[in-house]
Amino acid sequence: MIKLIDYVTAINGINCTPALSLEGVEINGAYVCDMLSDVMGSAQSGQVWITIMKHLNVIAVASMTGIPAIIFAKGNEPEPLIIEKAIEEGILLISSKLPTFELAGILYKLLYP
Repeated sequence: MIKLIDYVTAINGINCTPALSLEGVEINGAYVCDMLSDVMGSAQSGQVWITIMKHLNVIAVASMTGIPAIIFAKGNEPEPLIIEKAIEEGILLISSKLPTFELAGILYKLLYP
């Protein structure tokens, strides 16, 4: 496990949900996918979700699966309505300019140095 804040720092991430704190959140891996049904069936609690999708349904899927944070790749940023819903559900939204492959690789190196 690592602290989410360490990962966000490593990927130069921006917290799109500043009302929610990164402090105290620990992650144990990631699920990288842009298909909601696959994430619902395979993602595990404690993983971050790396995706480019930024619509309202990602918040529901993250909430159902116990995902504490969604990492938006390639500079994608969610709309205000998505941010509002994420705050209600306690889901952190992070944006990074890095592509999904690099985001996953950086997390892997942090988890398995």
